[in-house]
Amino acid sequence: NAIIGRYKLSVQSTSSGSSAPTSLGTFVLLFNPWSSGDDVYMSNKAECEEYVLEEFGIIYAGNANRVSGFGWNFGQFQEDILNICLSMLDRSLNHRQDPVTDVSHRNDPKYLGRVLSAMVNANDDQGVVLGNWSGNYDGGKSPGSWTGSGEILQSWKKSGFRPVKYGQCWVFAAVLTTVLRCLGIPTRTITNFSSAHDVDGNLRVDEYYDASGNHLDRSADSIWNFHVWNESWFSRSDLGPSYNGWQILDATPQEESGGIYQCGPASRVAIKEGEVDMEYDCPFVFAEVNADCMYWNYDTATRKKTLIFSKSTTVGQAISTKAVGRDDRVDVTNDYKYEEGSKKERDIFKKARKKLGLEDKFDPTAPTPKEIEQKPDISGKFKLDGSIKVGKDLNLILVLTNLQSVAKTVDVKMTAWSTVYTRKPVKEIWKDSISVTLSPKEEKQYPIKIPYMEYQQQLTTDNMIQVTALCHVEGGIQVLVQRDISLDNPEIDIQILGEAKVNKEVDVEVLFTNPIDTEVTGCTLQVEGNDLLRGILRIDMPPLQANETSSTKFKLTPSETGSKHLVVHFSCDKFADIKTFKMVNV
Repeated sequence: NAIIGRYKLSVQSTSSGSSAPTSLGTFVLLFNPWSSGDDVYMSNKAECEEYVLEEFGIIYAGNANRVSGFGWNFGQFQEDILNICLSMLDRSLNHRQDPVTDVSHRNDPKYLGRVLSAMVNANDDQGVVLGNWSGNYDGGKSPGSWTGSGEILQSWKKSGFRPVKYGQCWVFAAVLTTVLRCLGIPTRTITNFSSAHDVDGNLRVDEYYDASGNHLDRSADSIWNFHVWNESWFSRSDLGPSYNGWQILDATPQEESGGIYQCGPASRVAIKEGEVDMEYDCPFVFAEVNADCMYWNYDTATRKKTLIFSKSTTVGQAISTKAVGRDDRVDVTNDYKYEEGSKKERDIFKKARKKLGLEDKFDPTAPTPKEIEQKPDISGKFKLDGSIKVGKDLNLILVLTNLQSVAKTVDVKMTAWSTVYTRKPVKEIWKDSISVTLSPKEEKQYPIKIPYMEYQQQLTTDNMIQVTALCHVEGGIQVLVQRDISLDNPEIDIQILGEAKVNKEVDVEVLFTNPIDTEVTGCTLQVEGNDLLRGILRIDMPPLQANETSSTKFKLTPSETGSKHLVVHFSCDKFADIKTFKMVNV
């Protein structure tokens, strides 16, 4: 339970009569998850290997219907990273305000986890990474173009500790993973799909749509397609032994806690059991995986809102992390909540509401029971028709079903917007309207085509499109049909040409085929991989004609044996952030 950090070591000889100690140098003391007395002790050795020693990770993204993963180079044991991690502690607000007290708490992982969750984002304290969710990343690197934490941490130090531009949630989470693993605290990244950002703490997220079906940006609340945070493993002497184990930390600046942008540690057990009065920030994390959703129609002229429908099963799906010792995804949703729709899950939700004082308080913004109980006359959904690749037309089918035994007339207003992964609308791509009559119990299908030429200019680097149909049913309540679509980038292929051996050069070939019928320009390749090559390799490639394949070769000189990972990133004017990774057995 000693304080971690840099110590001076000296030796003093009593026999020679000399009293001046001789300095032997310095050493750095870290947390030790292999030692049973340590707050971060982890009994499973394979987990220690993965969550402390492994320098490669997979971060999950996309959306709940279509989970994708990309490689990340944590690089916690690379040159100078430990020094940078220690200087993060010394640059924190706590240290600047009261260095003696701050240092005296550095034996406590829950204290350091909280301090570092604040230091990884630039808000309040000139921390490491500046967030940007606008879709415009001029003046910095786009968040999707980073391949590892080392370049970010080194840039922060080289610039005289000025925030690095730009990050989004996975960047904050990946950098925090690097820093905590470097200090010996077992840590992993967690991705929550359909993640609620509940600003006002009422465990409810409100979304507003106008009469044309446009998603209005008028609520502070939002549901992100995905959000990435961290779990770190340590004991909770402040809460009691049943709350030991995985603790949630989140370095993405979403809401202030204690006056600054920091979040956690929140015990995962407390979240599952609805113990939202436990330290730290449990109500916010509980809402991220459990909030109810309310969808409203908002009339901009009269400022009147009408509930379209509410749903309690949307938020917190397919919660994912990388497997121990394998490049596979593990679903940990059941560690965060009881089965969706079960009585136990609803009871926990009620318990949390009660603890937050929401049960007894009248909320004028909440829908009335009468509004919630309304039943729609029709149902609808968007189905994908064929592939969803950037560069190809997007084909969908709107399926409408009459649930009643009398005919219904429906006016449908449809829109498609490009969004960032937080589902914030960026640019309108397409709109259309149809009027349909559905016979009793009839199902009708309407094909929709959004040509590549229409969406290409509007797409953000997230490759996400939100399609909405607002159905005005004659004499009935409105029905909102919605789908968030993540378009797939074309693939890049990596071949290792020969056997990888320590200190022997081996050739690597990267192949990319331009799938569209126009030239692509500004092609760059970025490669990194610990123990395979030093630093980051950047290669500018010539323009590629329509449907042409490029081959790029470079050499690796592995420095250590074992299974290593090469992380590759390709970008050009028409395709942003194409990522892949390759395992190399040395």
